[in-house]
Amino acid sequence: MSEEQWQPDEAQLHDLWAAVAGASGDTAVDSRVTHRDVQRASTTVAARVDVARADGSRGADTYCASTSEKARPAMRMSDGERELGVWRFPHDPALPGLAGAVDPGRLRDLLGGLGLPAGDLRPTVRSYRPLRRAVVEVRAGRTTVFVKVLRPDKVEQLHRLHRAAEGGIAAESLGWTGDGLLVLAGVAGTPLRRLLLGGNTMELERVDPAEIVATLHGLPETFADHARRRSWVDQAGHYADVVARVHPKAAATAHAVAEAVDVQTGAAPVPVHGDFYETQLLVSGGRLVGLLDLDTAGAGDPHDDPACLLGHLSVLSQVKPERAPVIDRFTARCLREFDRHWDPAALRAHAAAVVLSLAPGAHRTGRRGWRAVLEQRLDLAWNWCHADDPLAV
Repeated sequence: MSEEQWQPDEAQLHDLWAAVAGASGDTAVDSRVTHRDVQRASTTVAARVDVARADGSRGADTYCASTSEKARPAMRMSDGERELGVWRFPHDPALPGLAGAVDPGRLRDLLGGLGLPAGDLRPTVRSYRPLRRAVVEVRAGRTTVFVKVLRPDKVEQLHRLHRAAEGGIAAESLGWTGDGLLVLAGVAGTPLRRLLLGGNTMELERVDPAEIVATLHGLPETFADHARRRSWVDQAGHYADVVARVHPKAAATAHAVAEAVDVQTGAAPVPVHGDFYETQLLVSGGRLVGLLDLDTAGAGDPHDDPACLLGHLSVLSQVKPERAPVIDRFTARCLREFDRHWDPAALRAHAAAVVLSLAPGAHRTGRRGWRAVLEQRLDLAWNWCHADDPLAV
């Protein structure tokens, strides 16, 4: 097996975590995979590991392992076939600022230097993608800020994107550090996802898809100066290849979807968010008040952002079947409005490509039944391409 195709099972991973724990005198008692990322050139896995300390106490740590070149500075281990970089959170080899972002003392210095309250700090990790990024929420009294942890070569660009969006609904950048920390002001509002999954249904009904359209049309022109993004359609072949690696029996279907969505719109590039879905949108009083995660902003196909939202919503309906009626009603409202502003056929092709990109996500936790979930998402992607009613799966 090559490094690119490393796909460890739970038993192999537990042996690996046991070795990592043993290197510091601990004993791995149990573990649960929290993240898998399979790319063309690498595989990265993270797990929550229950450990018995050498002093007799018990605890839980996040352990990570990767075949990526970005993990080369980490501790090296071999399973006899390949060499891995392994580390314990927060010592991510590609995110040198991460340890400081969760340390109250270092955070106090950082926030104090920005003129922010820095008394009793309470950092909470909100997300962590090994070797890529993390978000830490920091509360100090009544003030809340978010510290985004990036690779050092990415942080200044993201700071400039947030500054370019000032006056809109993106969070204000309060400053950045050379080791990859970006401090963002808190933004009021409830994530649209929370409303869809059981929040205030009346508030959800007040969210007007026309306002989503206006938000996309109003993205700063400077976003288009940042980078040219490959469209979801252009990346479909890549995600079909990922599906083929993690679930070879689904390869033919995945590649058929990739071929079906291979439609070039010829549309001129516009400013795009690049990862526009329900978790990124903050709502208050039925109005959009916040847009998160500008990391992926740039110039792109105008169908990509609306299709990204549609694709994610349709997958969310599968993930949370008990909320499917509510989610599907909102998705249908968005689709009707979006069809008035973008080419309907291109919109559906791009939505199918988004769903294809989400199919390998079923494999990331390695939970029982993930292959069936992956196949269900491929069926949904196919439906976006071919069905008269793409939401009727």
